[in-house]
Amino acid sequence: MEKIVSLCKRRGFVYPGSEIYGGLQGFYDFGPLGVEMKNNLKRLWWDWMTKEHDNIVGIDGAIITNPKVWEASGHVKSFVDPLVECKKCHHRFKADDMEGDKCPDCKGQLTEPKVFNILVPTQLGVVEGEKTSAYLRGEACQTIYLDYKNVSDTTRLKIPFGICQIGKAFRNEVTPGNFLFRQREFEQWDLQWFCHPDEMEKSFEYWKEERMNWYKSIFTHPENLGFYKHEKLAHYAKRAFDIEYTASPVGKEMEGIHWRGDWDLSGHSKYSGQDLSYTDPETNQKFIPNIVETSGGVDRAFLFLLLDAYAEEGERVVLKLNPKIAPYKVAVFPLLKNKPQLVELARKIYGDLRKDFATAWDDRGNVGKRYYAQDEIGTPFCVTVDFDSLEDKAVTVRDRDTMKQERVKIDEIKNYLENKLGL
Repeated sequence: MEKIVSLCKRRGFVYPGSEIYGGLQGFYDFGPLGVEMKNNLKRLWWDWMTKEHDNIVGIDGAIITNPKVWEASGHVKSFVDPLVECKKCHHRFKADDMEGDKCPDCKGQLTEPKVFNILVPTQLGVVEGEKTSAYLRGEACQTIYLDYKNVSDTTRLKIPFGICQIGKAFRNEVTPGNFLFRQREFEQWDLQWFCHPDEMEKSFEYWKEERMNWYKSIFTHPENLGFYKHEKLAHYAKRAFDIEYTASPVGKEMEGIHWRGDWDLSGHSKYSGQDLSYTDPETNQKFIPNIVETSGGVDRAFLFLLLDAYAEEGERVVLKLNPKIAPYKVAVFPLLKNKPQLVELARKIYGDLRKDFATAWDDRGNVGKRYYAQDEIGTPFCVTVDFDSLEDKAVTVRDRDTMKQERVKIDEIKNYLENKLGL
């Protein structure tokens, strides 16, 4: 983990939030490479959900909702943790995790447990004393339930159908830490699958396996993924499984598959006074749709993909990322940066390739160091323009994982990369 944190800072994947002011625990910024990788990951998920499955559409819900939403969802009452605080160092801990009355950090005396709600409060309005209290959303899925009726009416989708979303969520975590694993501001990707109560068993098993297969398709070592069955269930759940990255040196949970039943729509129907039932157009049967939820952490998936791809092979560090996720797909080098003919040809190839691929340019140091620099950020292929290129109109293409080199005609590079990258 220390090596991944160092690599992320050094190479521009992830920076500590507000670092020049000493940082703020639980907040991180994604740098130039990190934002490219994260966007690739989110686009892959979004396309898989909306293009490779029937009856799934997306929304982008608001971060702040009517505060009654969190009463209806049960978060105001149940999204709480009893905490104890050390009287000496003032560190806080979950009471359920403590044994005895001494601080694990400094051995100071602990206070009696106090209730702590991890929803992040905010206020709306401009006049002091007249502001309205609200919350930043503690989970992204609630806006899907709020928009369920609108989506159903405007798209004419029939049960079963799904609504998906990628969005920010905020929690006053008691113990943020372990880098991106536990943050106070993070991103989630959610699918809420609405179905008939009689179809819940089939739908639950389908999405459980479907989501695991998707993760296995993007991880370098899919054998490191597994299921964890929850015995202690949330207030809304009948069954729950986590998809875990079992090789993680910190927490393992990456995505939850939850049997939510009719809890959410029934609760919002009751609190809002709106009828959120569904009438089957063929049978005329009226019912509250049941929900299978697949809710994962984008940042956690990002972290686990880096951990899983990281390898040290002799003197080189390499991220063997899935090419679809890698920040750059290809890097272009002139063999020597002080030879105008090589630079001119390399620049032309670079300009042509970047129209179709995320392409890096590198002319620093010798070619060997450039290869190793690109290996460290996960670039699958490197293209080198040498003196022979001026004569045979071909370049040397090096594979990140095998380090094998191949001569490819300049006018065939695009097709070569498309085939190799599987794009």
